[in-house]
Amino acid sequence: MTTPLPEPAIGLSIVVPVYRGADTVGRLVAALSALEPEGGIEVILVNDGSPDNSGEVCRELARTATVPLTYVEHARNFGEHNAVMTGLRHMRGRYVITMDDDLQNPPEEVLKLYNHARLGNWDVVYTRYAEKQHEGWRNLGSRFANWVADQLMDKPKGLYLSSFRCMSALVVGQVTRYAGPYPYIDGLVMQVTQRIDSIEVLHLPRMEGRSNYTLRRLIRLWLNLATSFSLLPLRLAMLAGVAMGALGVVGAIFTMIEALTVDTPTGWASVMTVTLLIAGVQFLILGVMGEYLGRAFLSANGKPQGVVRQVVAAGPQPPGPAPEERAEILTPGLY
Repeated sequence: MTTPLPEPAIGLSIVVPVYRGADTVGRLVAALSALEPEGGIEVILVNDGSPDNSGEVCRELARTATVPLTYVEHARNFGEHNAVMTGLRHMRGRYVITMDDDLQNPPEEVLKLYNHARLGNWDVVYTRYAEKQHEGWRNLGSRFANWVADQLMDKPKGLYLSSFRCMSALVVGQVTRYAGPYPYIDGLVMQVTQRIDSIEVLHLPRMEGRSNYTLRRLIRLWLNLATSFSLLPLRLAMLAGVAMGALGVVGAIFTMIEALTVDTPTGWASVMTVTLLIAGVQFLILGVMGEYLGRAFLSANGKPQGVVRQVVAAGPQPPGPAPEERAEILTPGLY
């Protein structure tokens, strides 16, 4: 039986996953606290096992908060999408905006994004950038990820999937039902609604440090996208197997013709080439199947999506359930 969600007491929630953000998260919270969106604002900071002193900074921000602020601490690093899922379970707004802690998305754009979603009655509004200020390899990786998403997911063609997005409470309630260890938020969103729009916003150069996204993290994100929301990789592996089988038949016919027409058949190089090609495709197919099987095994084995060590609710609290209670309503028993 599904427990009905209480009526949201806040207009806008801001979910910020924090990782190596000690130098910027304070300025971000200060700028967000100065905003006055329709219905009020709350901030949820999720410390995703950051190795710097982000936890101390966030606890101090909670102590001095002038708006409702919830600090959630993960027991270890689970990844950005896992941290955002934890934050979504603690939000209490009619709409929620997710954004990074690096100040590349100006806090002033929050009201523009929120009002577009609220006044247009959109379920989800993504942002796009006239000019992205990431490093070149990161921009290339983002374009590749969006191209993969176009092929694998039921999303509007050309829609840029940005981490700076606004979602309604309706969408959040459905997205947070997913309790598996490999969340991909945009894939979950596409399963819930097609009432989606996008707007153009500013994107600033990174103020401190460098991007937390490494090539390894991007590859893991692509794997989450490819294996969690589509069977296309398995179907491509099957097609590759059929193609190699057809190539084998052609090779066998060619070999028989050669044996009948040539006195001393040669072809060691061609045999080795075909053998290595077939072996490579077989290993590729086994790798794709193994990735699906491994993820299914880890999910069945109870690998957690996120483990919360501490929740601190600070600032002037609105009426309604506390953040911990709302998280339990949205996903009973997860924590």
